[in-house]
Amino acid sequence: QELDEVRRWERARDVRPLDGNVRRWGGLLLPNNPPYNTGAFRFELTFSPNHPFEPPCATLRTPIYHPSVDLEGRVCQPLTTHAEWKPATRAIQVLEDLLLQLDGPDPRRLLRPDVARELQERPEEFRRRAEEHTRLHAEPRPD
Repeated sequence: QELDEVRRWERARDVRPLDGNVRRWGGLLLPNNPPYNTGAFRFELTFSPNHPFEPPCATLRTPIYHPSVDLEGRVCQPLTTHAEWKPATRAIQVLEDLLLQLDGPDPRRLLRPDVARELQERPEEFRRRAEEHTRLHAEPRPD
């Protein structure tokens, strides 16, 4: 049911269980805003065997130049921390929150202090680097 809900969402494409495992979903996120809206970003959502009582883990598999995503694709996402997680939270809410983060980088949600500092102190340089990184690494946006 939740997988069908995410598949109908217009900001994601190609969402499906990975390797036939219903606890691991993959797909493409389609950011709305520059500097990321020229590409598509592959994500993975992994659910605990204790889901919905434990949060899923969202990972970006496409490299991205972003203050809230580390070089391994881990995302600083308070919604999926044990302190914030609620069993009623749906998978689509996790992905919507992730997309909001991509569309509006928040230097307070940071895993890469150097990138966050650049975003705050030299926003034009940040945007140029993020656009170039997106051009080099993101997947083409599907029609």
